[in-house]
Amino acid sequence: MTPELIDQAVSESQIVGILKQGETGIPVAEILRQHNISKATYFHWRAKYAGASVDELKRLKELEAENTKLKRMYAELALENAAIKDVLSRKR
Repeated sequence: MTPELIDQAVSESQIVGILKQGETGIPVAEILRQHNISKATYFHWRAKYAGASVDELKRLKELEAENTKLKRMYAELALENAAIKDVLSRKR
């Protein structure tokens, strides 16, 4: 499973809790076994979410969703703009 799919199946508070276990000194191998996650997933989360609180993670998810929406809107408008320019150039 990719880290993106895992992120959807695990809540922000669970990710923070798992990472906090690592910060307390519990061996990573034990954490992986307890939560049935891969080493790659753990280190992906640690790189992305290290030191973040649950509220910060929720805000990050909201911003990522908004960013995705805005990128999609831009792509649609850019495509529409190109199509309009193409039609206008044919009329001349």
